[in-house]
Amino acid sequence: MSETLDRVRPYIRKHFQARDKHEFVPGKTKIPLIIPSYGADEVEEALESMLSTWVTMGKKVKRFEEMFAEYLGSKHAVMVNSGSSANLLTLSVLTNPLLQDRIMPRTEIITPAVTWATTVYPIANVGCTPVLVDVNPETMNIEPEEVETAIDPQTSAIMPVHLLGCPCEVDELAKIASDHNLYLLEDSCESTGAEYKGRKVGTFGDMGTFSFFMSHHISTIEGGMVVTDDDEFYEYLKAMRAFGWIRDLREGQKHAMEHSGIDPRFLFVTYGYNFRPTEVQGGFGIHQIGKLDGFIDIRRENAAYWDKRLSSYKDVLMTPREPAGTKHVYFGYPLTIRPTAPFKREDLVGVMERVGIETRPIMAGNMAEQPVMKQLPYRVVGDLSNSRMIMRNSFFFGNHQGIGEEEREFIADCISGYIDSVSKK
Repeated sequence: MSETLDRVRPYIRKHFQARDKHEFVPGKTKIPLIIPSYGADEVEEALESMLSTWVTMGKKVKRFEEMFAEYLGSKHAVMVNSGSSANLLTLSVLTNPLLQDRIMPRTEIITPAVTWATTVYPIANVGCTPVLVDVNPETMNIEPEEVETAIDPQTSAIMPVHLLGCPCEVDELAKIASDHNLYLLEDSCESTGAEYKGRKVGTFGDMGTFSFFMSHHISTIEGGMVVTDDDEFYEYLKAMRAFGWIRDLREGQKHAMEHSGIDPRFLFVTYGYNFRPTEVQGGFGIHQIGKLDGFIDIRRENAAYWDKRLSSYKDVLMTPREPAGTKHVYFGYPLTIRPTAPFKREDLVGVMERVGIETRPIMAGNMAEQPVMKQLPYRVVGDLSNSRMIMRNSFFFGNHQGIGEEEREFIADCISGYIDSVSKK
């Protein structure tokens, strides 16, 4: 196996060196929303796993979990096959009948109206009711005041989302959760590495979730993680990730002795899922985690450049705001066209797309307006005016390690050139 890897390594490295050398031609070279963040190191690690034939969850997954927990400053980390699965697993643990202080069916979980669909779906999947509240138009994050208003006797948890790399006011949310004896679950899928007052997001609540999809800050192709400091939650996370069996459990031997008539390899103590990641994904993560801070630096440099270039257009554009005491990691660079502007979102988006700058709406927009919600029980608190405005007036473009000085300058020129041309009419 080692000889085989040694023979192919030069070709793999040559391939990625060629990929990373490209000439940017303004208006012709596409600036995509994502450029995969992996390279030769990850591919070689994946090949090693495949050649060994040990490809399901094993030592590499465990190593990545340990590295990720250390990076965040969390006690435990459990890898799964996606960020969406991470959200479902987290809520499934908290609604498990074996948990003494569990979330009861038909209770309510408060979450922002502007988010991705799989923040909302899992709440309904576990038999609870999503309660959608409005967001701040500048940060696009859940408003603590809206959360306070939404709390009633049926409320069991708060599930904020650190949207597009921007940290929520998580200490305020933690205080609200504590005051009302509610669980706090942080959806940090778009904000790996973001910080609030010097502490990584995802570590403030009872559990935090992360995504390593191709478009995210680091990638394991598909993949996700749940982190927690709670030992009991950690045991449930491990069991329910893989069918509910006792493998990997601290008290696995105790369970085996209590049920000696059942093969301990196939002893199930709770219900669960098959959310296991592969060793290929774990191997990717081992290399990606060391590159994360460098990727974040690039994103922050790009964002600072666009902030400066677009600062003179505040009368027509709302640009992202980095709240005081936070470290924004800019999943993308969002823009909101003010309702009073002499042009619409579609006008600017059309200009950008025609010259190869890829754009997309803000996640799923206002989830309350999505037709799928007709299939789910849910409640809305307030008029969601900011969420409805974001649905119609906001979008974002790519901000990642593949955007350099030429690309970011071209993007700024395109936006400013269009606004200047409109203002002269």
